[in-house]
Order: sequence, then structure tokens, then C-alpha cells
Amino acid sequence: MDIVNKVAQSGIITLELDKQIDDKQIILFDLKDYLFQGLVLREKVFRQNLKDLDTQAFRNKHVGVHCSNDAIIPLWAYMLISSKLHNICASITFGDKSNVEEQIISNWIAELKPKDFENKRIVIKGCFDKAIPTSAYIKITQKLQPVVKSIMYGEPCSTVPVYKQKK
Repeated sequence: MDIVNKVAQSGIITLELDKQIDDKQIILFDLKDYLFQGLVLREKVFRQNLKDLDTQAFRNKHVGVHCSNDAIIPLWAYMLISSKLHNICASITFGDKSNVEEQIISNWIAELKPKDFENKRIVIKGCFDKAIPTSAYIKITQKLQPVVKSIMYGEPCSTVPVYKQKK
């Protein structure tokens, strides 16, 4: 008697959100390194430091711009950094690593073509070594529910039903 893998034959599509995040592709730009005594942003010095910035480390990376010190940063400073890194990095986000990861997944979900999932059974994989933002689960459900046959959470062999299309 042959062993049959019914999960493989079921046509279920498994989406693994964690595969969208590569920690090696994320780099943080901490404004504290550009503050006088860690507290004050001096425009002339800041502009010169940005002008002298070696952008090679940011090339094709997902950049999170933040300030780890409790300092008041003028909004134009973020705009200058964004302008400097424009067309160098893969993306730029305000915030720390978790904000960058959330943006990466959000962008990936936005690029999904619902037509590719029409009348399909989808499992959103749920067990990862890294934390996946809760917002990603909400966004992917909202994106796919109008077109799929069903959405499940977990592993293909053990899932929690989330949505099933009414006939």
C-alpha cells in the first residue's frame, strides 16, 4: 500500500510571511549619532555630516530611520535623510527594526495579485522563529478574502479555519 500525502495533493497554497524578511537586508540609521552631545541637532553640522556620509552601507538595504535618544528632531531632518538615501536603499521607513519589518511585509502584501489566488485554499503559516507583525495577518486576510475559497492559519496539516467562501 502506497502512502499518499493528502496535504500535497490538496492544492493548498501556503504563504510564509517570515520569508519576506531578511535581517541582513535591514539597517538602522540612528540620528543620535548626528546630535551635538546626543541631544541637539545643529543644522549646518548635520547637513555636512549627511554630505560626507558614505552611503555604500545602505545600498539596496531596507533602512529604518530613528533616534534612540530622547531628543526633539525637526521633521526636515528626516526629509534630508530620505533625500540623501533616495535611489540608494531598497526602502526607507521611519522607525526601528520592527517598523521596517512591518513595512517590508506590508509592501509585499500590497504587491500580491488577488487574481493569482482566485478560488484557492490558502494557509497563512503561523509558526516562525521571528515575530511577525499582527498587522500583516490583518492585511493579508483583507487582501485575499474577497477572492479565495478559504483562509486558514497554522500549518497545512493542522490549521485553524479563518474564512470559508459561502456557496
